Amino acid sequence: MPYIHFTEDQKRQANSVDLAEFLRREGEKLIRSGPEYRLSSDHSVTVRGSQWYDHEAREGGGPVSFLQTFRGMSYPEAMDCLLGGQIGMPYPSAKMQEETQPKPFALPPRNHTMRRLYAYLLQKRFIAREVLDAFTKRGMIYESCEKSKDGTKEYHNAVFVGTDEHGAARHAHKRSISDLGKTFRMNVEGSDPRCSFHWFGHSGRLYVFEAPIDLLAFLTLNPEAWREHSYVALCGTAEHAMLWMLEKDPRLQKVVLCLDHDAAGIEASGRLAELLQKHGYTDIVTLRPAYKDWDEDLKAQHGLEAQPAEEHPQLVVAGEVCQRIGAMCGEIKPNRAAEQLPELLCSYRACLERNKLEEAMDCAEEMTALSLAVTLRECRQMGTVLTPQQGAQYLQSRILPHQNRSGLRSRTAELSALVQDITQRSGTPGIRSQTDKRELASAWLELALACAKVTVKYEADQWKQEQKLQQENTGPVLQM
Repeated sequence: MPYIHFTEDQKRQANSVDLAEFLRREGEKLIRSGPEYRLSSDHSVTVRGSQWYDHEAREGGGPVSFLQTFRGMSYPEAMDCLLGGQIGMPYPSAKMQEETQPKPFALPPRNHTMRRLYAYLLQKRFIAREVLDAFTKRGMIYESCEKSKDGTKEYHNAVFVGTDEHGAARHAHKRSISDLGKTFRMNVEGSDPRCSFHWFGHSGRLYVFEAPIDLLAFLTLNPEAWREHSYVALCGTAEHAMLWMLEKDPRLQKVVLCLDHDAAGIEASGRLAELLQKHGYTDIVTLRPAYKDWDEDLKAQHGLEAQPAEEHPQLVVAGEVCQRIGAMCGEIKPNRAAEQLPELLCSYRACLERNKLEEAMDCAEEMTALSLAVTLRECRQMGTVLTPQQGAQYLQSRILPHQNRSGLRSRTAELSALVQDITQRSGTPGIRSQTDKRELASAWLELALACAKVTVKYEADQWKQEQKLQQENTGPVLQM
């Protein structure tokens, strides 16, 4: 798209677009989460008014940056889209939110019985009575009763209570217990995210879940001596409650990540494992349910249709992409690699500018294969012989979805810096020491990995779009 001058009024208008309304018109399903909405396709991303935030990548912004990050649009493309583009009319602006003091935390009012709660969790969710009794007797699960604003209706929810180290309630997660309408779930306003629904044992093992229902389902599926261990439901995928549990009980040294078997859960598991390692924990296990989550596993055990697991799109396509790169690498002569790289990078940039994404990905794959070929040559010279297939397999093992989220156009600066560094290192005269050789090989490998991530991210996004269209046309596709 050629350069377009946008006025200051147009910029303000574009960056004030109501993101929730924009996404609904785009066909994106949204999940209410208190005052915010979560993307159904990526639970780590929330929108509120004209702002978005990615809790996994810990970055956010306004509508323009949303389209650049998640739709791969250039700045002019994003502006044109938000100002009306092909629909011929601009999207509505988000209403200005009044500055208000946050409400103090308070538990929802209790119902005089828990008949509906027990009926729902025992008969609909198949939670074991012994497990449910253990939590209700401690006041950690109860049935609420809240009236509508006009006083004509009553709403009954399951409330999962989280306490601080002194036993005082600091967090509450509500979930509807009615089969009518959409499932309602949210954290009570004012909740402390560190103190979400949990259980302290004494075994030194902590199991981490996304939702309280999944925690209860896991205990039902694995009832043997469950009280000995510790458990926490994050009520999302943020790490606060997990880290708080570890801080409060130094005996906890083994962490078992039991998040959902879908794209958001896989990314969150990778991020949490990385975070735990930074905090000094080394005994980390990832345990995934056979179906989408532990609640679905429990349904399947009772002979009901269960929602299948969803593999991460990047993990689906990474094998094929890296196999192609390995095959290309075997045909490349790396002697002129340092000269060829800048040319390929220029071609990559030009293709992106002209929106020729397929051609841009061809350039990225060629840069990957070239960089990998040089890496293997440097390794051979240091006495380590690896085949192109082994090099490609190594690249595949290093492509971690939680580290590969940014949009394609935002990576050009990173690739440029890596190519510039490689060119300077390769052009330095003199005899290289073993340390210099290792550093040079590492630099080439870093560039190969960065380029491979570009192609994998692009093909994963294409795969997601194809799956979405297929589901719209034929209904859900079961993934084996």
